[in-house]
Amino acid sequence: MKQFFLISFLFFAVTAAFSQNEKSRKFDFGAGKALAGYTKISSNSVYTSDKGYGIDLNTSVFANEKIGKRASTDGYLTSDRPYYFSLNLPEGNYRVKVTVGDDSGTSDVAIRAEDRRMMVNRVQTAKGEHKTIEFTVNIRDSLIAGTNAKVRLKPRELSYLNWDNRLTLEFNSAEPKVNSIEIFPEKENVVSVFLAGNSTVVDQPKEPFSAWGQMFPSFFKTGKVAIVNLAESGETLKSFIGARRLTKILQMMKPGDYVFVEFGHNDQKEKGEGVGAFTTYKKTLEYFINEVKKKRGIPILVTSVQRRNFDVNGKIVETLGDYPEAVRQTAQEHKVALIDLNAMSTVMFESMGEKESLLAFVHFPANSYPGMPGPMADNTHFRPYGAFEVSRLLVQGVRNEILDLARFIKKEVPVFKPDMPDAYLDFYWPESPSRDGTKPAGN
Repeated sequence: MKQFFLISFLFFAVTAAFSQNEKSRKFDFGAGKALAGYTKISSNSVYTSDKGYGIDLNTSVFANEKIGKRASTDGYLTSDRPYYFSLNLPEGNYRVKVTVGDDSGTSDVAIRAEDRRMMVNRVQTAKGEHKTIEFTVNIRDSLIAGTNAKVRLKPRELSYLNWDNRLTLEFNSAEPKVNSIEIFPEKENVVSVFLAGNSTVVDQPKEPFSAWGQMFPSFFKTGKVAIVNLAESGETLKSFIGARRLTKILQMMKPGDYVFVEFGHNDQKEKGEGVGAFTTYKKTLEYFINEVKKKRGIPILVTSVQRRNFDVNGKIVETLGDYPEAVRQTAQEHKVALIDLNAMSTVMFESMGEKESLLAFVHFPANSYPGMPGPMADNTHFRPYGAFEVSRLLVQGVRNEILDLARFIKKEVPVFKPDMPDAYLDFYWPESPSRDGTKPAGN
């Protein structure tokens, strides 16, 4: 016990020192002069836990051959495949500044954080051009501060990048030429938006699966909002609470933060006397709302996203029973904001049609991915395009229902109409290296 509190004390001392001094960690990538105050990162700078930073996860890079004009952008690291850079950091919200480009050529980069969270979907530069991109990212661990308890992680989560002691950035796309990275603690007044949910929300760690929660960060202004996704595959509302995920949210939360709650897919399978949408589920939802309000947080109820199930007339068949309606009733009774994702996704999937909607879900021939010996026809879980489109529904729901949060949506994000989804071919998503066709828990 003494050892635990000593570790906790040191953890918060490090965090406090980082914040009070506004200390940043700066890294200069590639061949060329080392910038003053920056740590030089070469193709041989491999991550180790002792060093605490470097190229990670057995990926490789190479440096520029020609030295550029300015020390700040005279070099870069790149690769012909995605690569990772990690930095040990304590739990918190951080600002990340990445400069990309090439004095002698073009560049093309997509940036993701932790388990495939979309931060920057694509930035391209012309020959001799450089751009600096900034985004806000949350990192966390499983410790519940002030106690000797932890979030009860499932065995598969132990290998997730979301629950370790470092920030991991993925650089993807055709020419991911990174000149430099700077990382520093975000302002204390950044609004945290916590996500509680199941496999339709979680940061899915491996291709081809994806969920709306991991697309959500890319829609919000840097320095204003941090998305904190504690969803996990297979969870019900009750099991989410039992695994201390709600406790973790309440520990991290400050007044004015939001908690989005979307369940139902797994809850409807629970059996027992008196178990149901308008009984046990509604009661547990009310408990969740009250606990968030006690911390002066703002609960946002989200009805369950639809499954892909069409009738002969091309209409979506409701497979979620009374659970969406129970959420609507609870929101009205407790005067809580509601995003009716169930209704919005019905319109969207019907607008896509039975054939085109296949591209939103995980439908693939046998052996398309490791662990997929037979054809995959999953009508619950999304591929990245589907997750992005559902995330756009959520963003539009914020615009319609949560005006205080809506002011932090990026100005360039257009209004989204559920009956006018984006074309599949217009969505850009170069795949991440981690690939596994095993279906996530839940259905």
